[in-house]
Amino acid sequence: MTVEIGLLLAVGFSFAGYAAYLVGLRRELVEPNRASWLIWSAATGLEALTYAAVNPGAPQGWVFAVSAVACAIVTLAIWHRASWAPPSASETACIAASLSALLVWLVFRDAFWAHMLVVAAVPISFWPTWASIRADPARERSPAWGLWTFGDLATLLIAVRGPDLGVAELGYVLVELLCHASIWFLIGLATINPLRSLGVRRDGIWARARHRAADARFRVGDNHLGKAVYAMQAFAEGDVLIEFTGRRFRSDQIPSVMSGRRDRFVQVTPEHYMGPSGRIDDLVNHSCAPNAGLRFTGSGVFLVAVRAISPGEEIAWDYSTTLLESNWHMICQCRAPDCRRVIGNFESLDPERQEWFRARNLVAPYLRRKDDVAPPRPPRRLARR
Repeated sequence: MTVEIGLLLAVGFSFAGYAAYLVGLRRELVEPNRASWLIWSAATGLEALTYAAVNPGAPQGWVFAVSAVACAIVTLAIWHRASWAPPSASETACIAASLSALLVWLVFRDAFWAHMLVVAAVPISFWPTWASIRADPARERSPAWGLWTFGDLATLLIAVRGPDLGVAELGYVLVELLCHASIWFLIGLATINPLRSLGVRRDGIWARARHRAADARFRVGDNHLGKAVYAMQAFAEGDVLIEFTGRRFRSDQIPSVMSGRRDRFVQVTPEHYMGPSGRIDDLVNHSCAPNAGLRFTGSGVFLVAVRAISPGEEIAWDYSTTLLESNWHMICQCRAPDCRRVIGNFESLDPERQEWFRARNLVAPYLRRKDDVAPPRPPRRLARR
């Protein structure tokens, strides 16, 4: 493989990876850490500069430059879309390493050691992503990681065929290759297929090919209604179980007849609904005698246990607790002893039941009374999907 072909492949895979990640971000199929990407953007830009200083004229320098620009674009997109998370210890360490590299380069004019410091900071910056994937591989379910791995391989081949092969030449390429490949392996090699990771378009909604319970504390099973979510461990009253996520739709964008996948919409404002996420929050069924309820907070929408839940018990919540519209009804088949037979809006509940949900902050904000106290932020015992 000539250097020119290798360069084209490296740049092509890199661009394709960033494009795929942006698509996943736009469709809310990935949940990146905003602080991590900010660090990566700064580190990638600094690395491109120091690499060019250490290896002037090297063709792979163009690959790093392209990656730095693309990384900055993704970071800007994430900054507007992703929820903020304060920097962790590893992120802080990476920031310190990057600033140290910049200081070494600018003050001491030693580009080689600045370059090596950034190389050392790269795996530190990947640590939050590895931790996030261990909790839920679906958060980074994107073909981008496979594409970036192939781009790193092409860059490595360019470096190996170069005349002057050294530590500075190989260090960054090898570290990036190992980091990208490790994430690709953790989220599944099949994610290189866009249909498996980005999903397919159904009824105007982008959906993943299948639902998975990435958290061992839950499993997806079957019941008389179809799919259902079951607890795999005991939960106490007040435990936060699952975060509900998904793209928001205006009420006029919702299919007029909601059935099958299309019924997985949750009203979150008087004019908006949360669409299906492709995760197990889509599969939590209704019950007129629920063991869980939705709590709206400033940091998200969370399913909370309203009583003790035993292992093997199906998790369910009352759909009426978010419904404001009066023209939506659904035949109920929950089989609870006090089943209402028809699911309607919140006002269809008897007043005593309404007060029961309000007293526990388990109704949507627009259904609370004006004198209700806003719910607290959720505890840090969230059972992630």
